[in-house]
Amino acid sequence: MDNYEDYKTEYTYAKGYKRVDDSLTELCKCVRFEDVNGYGRLFGGRLMEWIDETAGVVAARHCGCFITTAAVDNLQFKRGAFADDIVVIRARLTYVGRKSMEVRVDSYVEDIETGKRHVINRAYLTEVCIDHDGKPIDIPYGLKIENEMEKAEWEGALKRTESRKRRRQEGF
Repeated sequence: MDNYEDYKTEYTYAKGYKRVDDSLTELCKCVRFEDVNGYGRLFGGRLMEWIDETAGVVAARHCGCFITTAAVDNLQFKRGAFADDIVVIRARLTYVGRKSMEVRVDSYVEDIETGKRHVINRAYLTEVCIDHDGKPIDIPYGLKIENEMEKAEWEGALKRTESRKRRRQEGF
């Protein structure tokens, strides 16, 4: 499928569609001593854990089923976080296919005095809807695209999907 319009006409779902905002999730964490390395910076792996957990919540809220993470794309560390910082992780759906969906996760450090947020990480995760035996199943809900930003994210997700397919074919 080349775009969202093709998707809308090709697939129908028994239960209909959900909106991006229906599963939007925000997680706030205070960086504690056990979350930092010897330099006082947040461990990248700890942030990745929080990102994965938040993306999983978004996917589960959308499909109402068990999910598993299949891929992490475009994980970019832009800035560090330190002990006692407040980290805010916001996640939302960008694409829903037959068995998988993509979740965009933006991570911020929030300035406690001003409330201003500074981006520290952005990632895209592919989540797969699974049954009790761990086998992929169809996602019962489509994604209703309501504005230009959501449409642009959808189009970007299609490009990332194609890029992942090419990398797999090349052995990466």
